[in-house]
Amino acid sequence: MTKAISTILGSALVLSGLAGAAQAGGLERGGYEWDLLFDTQRFATEAGVAYVMPERKFRNVKDINPADGLGADGKGGGANSVKGTASFAIYNFGAKVGLTPDADCLASYSQPWGVHSKPGANWVGAQDEIEKKVNSHDYGLTCSYKFDVGKGQLRAIGGVSYQEISGFKEGLGLSPNVFKSLDPRLARFPGDGTGRLALEGDGVGWRVGAAYEIPEIALRASLIYNAAVDYDLNGTYDLTKIPALDPVNKPLLGRLTDVYGSTTLPQSVELKLQSGIAPGWLAFGSVKWVDWSVLDIVTFCPVSTKGVVACGPRSPALADSLELMYQDGWTVSGGIGHKFNDQWSGAVQLAWDRGTTTGISAQTDTWTLSSGVAYSPNKDFEVRLGGAVGLMTSGSAGPVDCPNTAGKCGTGITYDFGNDIVTAVSISGKFKF
Repeated sequence: MTKAISTILGSALVLSGLAGAAQAGGLERGGYEWDLLFDTQRFATEAGVAYVMPERKFRNVKDINPADGLGADGKGGGANSVKGTASFAIYNFGAKVGLTPDADCLASYSQPWGVHSKPGANWVGAQDEIEKKVNSHDYGLTCSYKFDVGKGQLRAIGGVSYQEISGFKEGLGLSPNVFKSLDPRLARFPGDGTGRLALEGDGVGWRVGAAYEIPEIALRASLIYNAAVDYDLNGTYDLTKIPALDPVNKPLLGRLTDVYGSTTLPQSVELKLQSGIAPGWLAFGSVKWVDWSVLDIVTFCPVSTKGVVACGPRSPALADSLELMYQDGWTVSGGIGHKFNDQWSGAVQLAWDRGTTTGISAQTDTWTLSSGVAYSPNKDFEVRLGGAVGLMTSGSAGPVDCPNTAGKCGTGITYDFGNDIVTAVSISGKFKF
């Protein structure tokens, strides 16, 4: 059974990352994946890419305060229905080496965090967001050591990661219709009134866990804890497209300002289970918790104020902030795989992801159905294809209570959204010897 199950795993394991990418709660994109560490060959490498296509649409968008002149038309107006999401690709690579019969190490590259939304500049919520994009890179080393315990083997797991993150957010800071009406001399000012916050940073994380395996029946139970990653962020706050109308009270207008901030990407715990249930058949499932509530408001202040004034939501030095306000995420999945013959195997999986929104965004519960096939022309090479379709459930978004402030977050707009579809495709290859 062991040989048959190892073939089935090719099509089954491609689904976990694919379903996670399609759900994408919080800032999660590719997440963490360590299954290559369990490969029975001494040397194994794999690489893959997934392309995710969310179709989230914002409807009935309303400007909470049209009098502020920040709508797309400069009067609090603009389109009140718009697609808010953008498609994206996720890449990963791993190389596993068996150092001894009992010790294995995996070097990996992944893109665990990210987001890309692009409602554009012509909707009612242009002051809230025109485009937002975050990318990440994780360079990891994870090792394990096996001990004989009972009928199987107990594996101790540990590792570290170096992560990089970068991104930007653009929004309408002051409508040209407003500043041109305030001073006719600004009629020829070339700026369009948008502002841009750009950021980058890095951090180090670690993980620890254990797994128990009985290879003869393809039984494996693994539990891995991934620690939170603290980031010191640096960037720029570009308001050069807005005229310097009030240098005393609003000194950042018309300028490019170096800013700093900090944030924490969440800790997580994941339990994975699998077992052969009949010749050529495998059942598998997982439960994952992610501490997304650690991300509420990420603040940025001018570098010139660092060490002079604390940077927080109430800071007088506050330049800009990202109001995320997430709640913890839970993901539960289960599936079944089957070996059709010596070359082909397939699997199907159903996953549920609890939405991380607290009412300020559109990240509601998502149900995802994934399927995948694996083709192995010989024992050393395997190619996998996967596809997924998900249902992002309906809801509405608007102001919510902010921590450490006396007011609300998300005070610019309100909107509704229906049951929308997300789809994804993936391809990966594996070579072992």
